[in-house]
Amino acid sequence: QVQLVESGGGLVQAGGSLRLSCAASGMIFSIYTMGWYRQAPGKQRELVATITPVGTTNYADSVKGRFTIFRDNDKNTLWLQMTTLRSEDTAVYYCNKSPSSAYWGQGTQVTVSS
Repeated sequence: QVQLVESGGGLVQAGGSLRLSCAASGMIFSIYTMGWYRQAPGKQRELVATITPVGTTNYADSVKGRFTIFRDNDKNTLWLQMTTLRSEDTAVYYCNKSPSSAYWGQGTQVTVSS
């Protein structure tokens, strides 16, 4: 059973920072490219950032320079460090493989006030 548990979300003022965590189990974490996704109310889910098993990263233009994705293969953990947050970053954030699998976690809510 694949399990993905996101945490670290919360309420933050514009310009602030948050670090999200994703604990993965039931999969061979180290062999998959992983990603952070987000879904804002009334919008489609979008891919925010990806990281390969060896640490190569890619970012959506909207977050480039502000967000950093990183992983610890020994701990089966994925993080997203978010800085200079904007109100448009408000969304539920999810982790998953990239391309995504059908096994989604509950996500963690990030709310940026302005």
